[in-house]
Amino acid sequence: MMNKEDIHDIIDYWHSSSDSYLESMGVDLSKLPSPKDLLNYLESQAELPLSEKTSFALIWWSDGKKIGHCNLNQIVFGEQAQLHLHIWDSSIRKKGIGSKLILKSLESFFGNMKLKKIYCEPYALNDAPNRTLKKVGFTFVKKHTTIPGSINFEQEVNQWEMTFEKFKELEISQRVH
Repeated sequence: MMNKEDIHDIIDYWHSSSDSYLESMGVDLSKLPSPKDLLNYLESQAELPLSEKTSFALIWWSDGKKIGHCNLNQIVFGEQAQLHLHIWDSSIRKKGIGSKLILKSLESFFGNMKLKKIYCEPYALNDAPNRTLKKVGFTFVKKHTTIPGSINFEQEVNQWEMTFEKFKELEISQRVH
């Protein structure tokens, strides 16, 4: 789980990433919260009990260093949430590590938030997360135009879904192989 000391790493990711990288994810740069606003929001979320959170993040580690985060927002505790995945270190992006990290994150998200479904709506033109979600076993639901989040511009997204039942089936099949 995200600790208070991880908050600055998340803020740093958002505010040190290049404009072109952020735009490739569908971010409207004019909507990106200031570091102070992001700090206030993340600190307030860190204080809330799980059942009251509107955002919940896990920090990803590899070889003793933080490499990214996976978070939920638009959480309806016990029902559903929206998934986001971010690898901070550009040198390890597009190397297959994301799928392993997402599977571990899903285990925590389904367990801690008691969710029935998790959705993810990456920018349709951002190939990496779309390939990763398919590889992990998410089901493609539809392609549609929307503003998928508070920091995004209107865009075409691919909506992917993972149900708790399907996730449990994936876990079982992975143990067998």
